[in-house]
Amino acid sequence: MRIEASAVIAARPERVWSVLADWEGQARWMPDVAWIRVRGTERESGAELEVRTRVLGLPVLSDVVVVTGWRPPSRIAVEHRGLIEGRGEWRLEPFGGGTRFVWTEELRPPLGPIGELGLRLYRPVQRALLRRSIANLKALCESR
Repeated sequence: MRIEASAVIAARPERVWSVLADWEGQARWMPDVAWIRVRGTERESGAELEVRTRVLGLPVLSDVVVVTGWRPPSRIAVEHRGLIEGRGEWRLEPFGGGTRFVWTEELRPPLGPIGELGLRLYRPVQRALLRRSIANLKALCESR
């Protein structure tokens, strides 16, 4: 399943990047994240992040996300390793005096066709969470 959402943020790419790269601070703007912990000392490409994810508001899953792409201040790519697998990417482009931000997720559920059906049913919720996260990110970046 592929999901993509975007927004224009009235803040320079470097400002947006600083908020995105604050791994532990992501729970402030991502409503489906209870917390993130960095495993080890690496914080850029190769970093391993333990993510406690909320499903329907409850913090029930812990997954590992590995940073696979790191190009400041324009791209962060990750690989999801856990119950749900796949890839995610954040792209930032200068746009006027601000930033065009694009978030893409490509997710693969477990359990074959049953998992695929479950993920399809959850897709509207996931899409709404993505849009809400971007709105929160926009508000946070534009507030300073």
